[in-house]
Amino acid sequence: MIPLLFSCEHATCAVPEAWRDLFRGHEETVESPEGWEPGALNLAQGFAIKLRIPLAHGDVTRLLIDLDAAGEERWSRFSATLTDAQRTKLIERHETKHHDVLCARATELLRHVPAVVHLMVHTTPDDSGAVVLETSSPDTPAARWADTWAHLLRQNPEPLRVETRTATLPAPTASLRLFFGPAAYSALALRVSQSFFLEGRPWRWEKLKKHLADTLAATAKELTVSQESPSSPQY
Repeated sequence: MIPLLFSCEHATCAVPEAWRDLFRGHEETVESPEGWEPGALNLAQGFAIKLRIPLAHGDVTRLLIDLDAAGEERWSRFSATLTDAQRTKLIERHETKHHDVLCARATELLRHVPAVVHLMVHTTPDDSGAVVLETSSPDTPAARWADTWAHLLRQNPEPLRVETRTATLPAPTASLRLFFGPAAYSALALRVSQSFFLEGRPWRWEKLKKHLADTLAATAKELTVSQESPSSPQY
């Protein structure tokens, strides 16, 4: 079994009917990269299909509630005006629901594998043409996945800017790590420049998506086999 958990928090710029007045006159902002991450859901769905792993994703614009944040940082300049009751309703309907899905899937995976790696798929509003893999520490299973995946991504005749780095990951990953423990849960954030999706540069989007999915599958095959080997360290 592949020990991966997939999520895409900023998948859409959708605004439920009940909240449309909040953004009236600001529709272009909602549809811009400020309201979602263009290409992220398309990429995450490609991974889910390739590896046959369920995908958990956000279902509203992050300008309504940001599933990658906690506390006051959840709220944008638009949703900051909501009442406590309205905020509680949004948290229950979107954030808690998303968190519960991730917890349930991680729990199921941990019945079969010693550790789960949570892959969060993002695109970034820049034209750097970079593919970035972020983990919270170099001493986690997620970091091992990032290093192996980055190595495979670089094995291509056409240059691709691939970076691995340690960073502070989104707040919700901290609660999952606390719930399952750092030995059983670690997170990996993939951040892909939106220039691939919006402008087809420096690579065409479909070409990049295929390369990312193929190399992720190869990473899963390599690390899953080594994890199952009696001589390999267990996490």
